[in-house]
Formats: sequence, structure tokens, C-alpha cells
Amino acid sequence: MRGLILRLCQCPNCDRQLKENMTSILTADPILEPRYMEELSNRLIIDGKLILSEGISQPIVHPATLQVVGHLAEATASEIAWSVSNAAKAQNLWAKISPQERGVFLRACTEKLRHHREELAYLLTLEAGKPIRTESIGEVNFLIKILDYYSGLGTEIKGETAVLNSTTLMYTLREPIGVVAAILAWNVPLALMAYKIGPSLMAGNTVVVKPAEEASLSVLQAALIMQACLPPGVLNIITGSGEKVGQSLIQHPAIQKVTFTGSVETGRLVSIQAANRLIPVSLELGGKSPMIVCEDTDLEEVAKQTLIAMRFTRQGQSCTATSRIFIHRNRFDDFCHLLKTEIDKMIIGNPFDQKTDIGTVISAAQFKKIQYFLDLASREKEARITYCSALPQEEKLNNGWFLQPALITGISHHHEVVQEEIFGPVACLFPWDDLQSVTQMANDTRYGLAATIWTHDLDIANFLIDNLKAGLVQINQHLPVQPGVSFGGYKYSGFGKEASLEAMLDYFTQKKTVLLKKPESIFV
Repeated sequence: MRGLILRLCQCPNCDRQLKENMTSILTADPILEPRYMEELSNRLIIDGKLILSEGISQPIVHPATLQVVGHLAEATASEIAWSVSNAAKAQNLWAKISPQERGVFLRACTEKLRHHREELAYLLTLEAGKPIRTESIGEVNFLIKILDYYSGLGTEIKGETAVLNSTTLMYTLREPIGVVAAILAWNVPLALMAYKIGPSLMAGNTVVVKPAEEASLSVLQAALIMQACLPPGVLNIITGSGEKVGQSLIQHPAIQKVTFTGSVETGRLVSIQAANRLIPVSLELGGKSPMIVCEDTDLEEVAKQTLIAMRFTRQGQSCTATSRIFIHRNRFDDFCHLLKTEIDKMIIGNPFDQKTDIGTVISAAQFKKIQYFLDLASREKEARITYCSALPQEEKLNNGWFLQPALITGISHHHEVVQEEIFGPVACLFPWDDLQSVTQMANDTRYGLAATIWTHDLDIANFLIDNLKAGLVQINQHLPVQPGVSFGGYKYSGFGKEASLEAMLDYFTQKKTVLLKKPESIFV
């Protein structure tokens, strides 16, 4: 930990060495620049090193062609223990660095990652089937933006002071929790990693990340790039299944905090395991987000924005996708026509092609799940499914996990297709007549992650803002999560916040209260 020791010393010579060392970090040749996923196959990152796992290996396929492009290791029990013990050892020193100095480390990571944006986007597209133009490049940039945001929050890690009485001063300290287990979903793996490691590292914790099996290698590569700028053991990556690797990680006695993104069912199990150990947990779970379109809106603009809100470029694989769309009855038919017209303009195809708008579903299991819900809807007598755009015609893509976006009308709001999170390019559309009824329908779900409102009427907007049960409400736009904007849900969508100062302070530090009595001699 030579770099870490330099930063603990305050003498002028070491300060000069620190600046020289940081300059060399930012200008050095990449420590490893794999061009093919095979070079990351069956690897873990423990104690700052890329190691070959001894665990069972499974193939990783490119979702567009089903070609094997790499292999994923199931980390062994000893490798999990090794990663956590090294993280615990590193945390003792990492916590001693000032928050501002930790920010220097994190900022160096963002500079390093900027030099590898195209490489990371390529890997993300190869393993996840995301279109490189509309999805992967943006996600890599978002990873950098979030880490850059957190790197500047060092001065905000502070407590409060108060005079309790004439002899006692009360003050609070915010201290790191310890070793954090970060368990990721597969839909935006790099963004999710940023949400979790950014506040964790800045607060003085060390992290063991368990990415999803479906999207591990882009996370591995991003973390590998960051190793050049971090002390060994501060950021570790282990791979494998949630049932084995995830559970073993949570149960390790040195893990002091769990942060998880994924399904409600898995989140419940994670919460129970954390509760059994009496350690804090943050959960960002599913969503079935409503979008309410009022009579006074510009339908053409709203239809275009719905492509973003439904995350069609990501095949709808987003927890904030507006998969329940409520349109004022007087505008319902026009909106349905306009939305289909806009989706039909989108190109489904080879995710590496710059012309492609929509890529693939990530896995065979997810493909089958979405098909299951579409089959359910097709059995309903009154339901109508409208498929949009066109599947790719290239022979090499014939077996890929491509789906057409589907718009469903005429279905009951209580139907399983409407109530359950499909996590696919499927949107259910409903007409509405009055604000009370549309609010009731919008809230009639176990989820409460996000909601979107389209209206020019401030009274209507304020009414809906006050009455919608969602953690994030947007009016006349549907931005992705932004750095500095607290993100988290109500009800079954989880608890805790991400992407903000609040997330770092409230969920990745613990507060110590100090009561300091003045010496008696002062009053003699």
C-alpha cells in the first residue's frame, strides 16, 4: 500500500511525491487493456489483483448471436472469505485518509475510466446485447459522472455541534460502516456499481462487489482499470450466483452493510439475511411506473419522449420504465397511433451497428419470461397487442434474443400483466376520465419507484404530485437518474436512497454522538 502510506504522511516531501505519483497514475499506460472478454474470463479481483478463480466455470454468450464470448467463475468459499478479509484489512487504513484525499483517489479513477470508455462500451454490448450507440456509451459516461460527483463530496462528511448545558459540549461524527457488500442487477451494471461504490468509498468504507451473472465482465474491467488508482483491497470483485456467492458474502462476519439492486423476491431474502446479522441494508427493487398524459399536452412530443421513458432502446429492461401509461380518453386513440408510429421508426438489430436503436433482451430466461406475459395477455378476449418496429433480418441474428416492442390495450388493470414487473418492452395503455380515478389506478400496485406526469396545468400537476405514491416524480420530462438527485422508492420498490449526498451520509456512514464535559479546573 505504498500509495496509501504516502497519503497518510503530511510532510512537504511526501506531498510532492503524492502529486508526482498521481500525475503518473493519470498518464501511465493502461495496466491491462483486454480487447476480448476471454482475457477476463473466470477472473476475480481480490486485493488489487486480477486472479484466476478455482470455481466452476460457465459460458457467457453474446445475446445477439448466442456465440460464446467468455466464461464466468463461481467464486469459491475460500475466495469469498479472502476478498472480505482483504477488504477489512484495507478498510482500517482507507478510513484514516481524509475524505478530501479519498476524493483525489476517486477522481483519478474517473480520469482513468475516461480513457477506456470505448472499450467498456464494447464489453457491455458484447455481454448484455445493449446497442452501443443508444445505451452502452451512455452508461459508461454515467459511471464516470456518478464517480466524479461523489469525488467532490469530501467536505460534506461532517457532523453537528451543540452546547448541551454550561459544562457539556455535544457533537456528532460521521464514521465509515466498514466493509460493504454491493450486489448488482444486470440491466445497467456499470451504473449500479457507481451508485454503490461511489458513496461507499468516499465515506471510508471498502467494498466487495458481486455483479449479476449475466453482466459481470464489464464490471470486472471497470474495476480493473480503477485498481491503478486505488490501494489494494479497497475495491474487490467476486462473481457467481446470488444463491451461493451472494448469500455467502452477506453471511461473512466482516460484512457490515449490504446494498442490493434486483427483484422484490431476492431483495426480501437479502433483507432477511441482513436482519439475521443485524446489519443495515439498502434495497432498490422493482417498479411498475405510471405515466399520466393529460388532455392539454403536445401528444407528438410526449410520444417521442415515451420511447425514452419506456427504455425501449434497452428492451424495456429498466425498473423506472413507464410500463403503465394512462392517457386522457379524449386523446387516447391519437396517442396510441402516434406512439406506434414513433416506435416503428426505431431499428432493432445488431447492437454494434451504429444505426441500431434497440438491441436484445439479455438472456434466454428473460426472453422466456417476457414471452410468458405476452402469452397471458393474448389469452384475454378484450386485450389487443400491437407489435411495433421489425425484427432484424440478418441470418446471423436469427437466433438472438430480439423482441418487438408491444403495446397492450383493452386489458384489466388488475391483470397479472399489468401488476407484475415484466422487465421487457411491454407497455399497457389505459384511457382515463378524471383525476381521482387515474390517481387511484396509478397507485394501484405494490410498487412505488417512479411516476411521470405530462400537463401544462400547474393545478393538475400539483394534485398528482401530492397524491402519487412514488419516490421520484417527474413533470413534462423523463430524465434518467441524475447525480445529486436522490433516487429510491416507496412500498415494495425498496428503501434507501442512491446517487445523492443523502445516500452517502444516511446509508454509508454511521453517526457517533460525543458528550464532552469541560474539565472542573476551568471553573475553579
